[in-house]
Amino acid sequence: MSTMKSLSVRESHPKQLLTKASGFLTGYSHTLNPYVGCSFACSYCYVRQMPVQLFQEEEWGDWVTIKRDIAQLLEKEIRRAKKHGPVTIFMSSSTDPYQPIEHREQVTRSLLEAMVREQPDFLFIQTRGALVTRDMDLLKRLGNRVRVSMTIETDSDDIRKQFAPQAPPIKGRIKALQRLKEGGIPTQATIAPLLPSSKAFPEQLADVVDRVCIDDFFMGDGSGGKRTEKLKMSAIYTELGLEKWYERDTIWKVKRRFLNYFSEDQLFISKEGFLP
Repeated sequence: MSTMKSLSVRESHPKQLLTKASGFLTGYSHTLNPYVGCSFACSYCYVRQMPVQLFQEEEWGDWVTIKRDIAQLLEKEIRRAKKHGPVTIFMSSSTDPYQPIEHREQVTRSLLEAMVREQPDFLFIQTRGALVTRDMDLLKRLGNRVRVSMTIETDSDDIRKQFAPQAPPIKGRIKALQRLKEGGIPTQATIAPLLPSSKAFPEQLADVVDRVCIDDFFMGDGSGGKRTEKLKMSAIYTELGLEKWYERDTIWKVKRRFLNYFSEDQLFISKEGFLP
């Protein structure tokens, strides 16, 4: 084990990479996670309530496990999976593929290189890391087989800091989306989980992305909001005096705002926005 700033960094050599998709991600054949753990440490992350964290002594965000020597393994697994039907991959379901350690380790990049050589039918990349723009050369080679979904929960960095102080600034994410779009890479902005935002939020995204997915705690945490309740998210809203944003109908109010700048067929709610 080594330490990078106060982050415990471990290594593993998995014998299997692709996991059969289930639950919220049943539209995919497989999920793929380059790392275990995530140093963005978002307070609302549903993975905090999953076994991978519940059995850890360290806090979520304080540790990351790097999966080593996995590019060739991924190629073999995709090749094998193709014999049984279309291979559609969601990366990542329980970590961020572009968290800070990726700058140095380039595990995600090695997996993209493998997928350029042995292409899946579709790859969906979910991230909040602007580092994804580093890999535009590889993403372009995947053409319409890839979509990059950039998480932008709010347009307010003050709000972002209340819920996810270690996550990247909002402006950098929007700028990354702009670069991806200019590069011809299929993209979407994912407002998930939906955090308090201004009325100007939709306009800020109108020129940088062609589609938007909006998801909230109640539909998107995989348990009807139960995991989120355990994380005491409502207490943060109450402390900030923003209780009205923590209601089940808020998502539909925000969607109406976005309809001023996007058409119905550009807006997706919860699970439908993550489908291949």
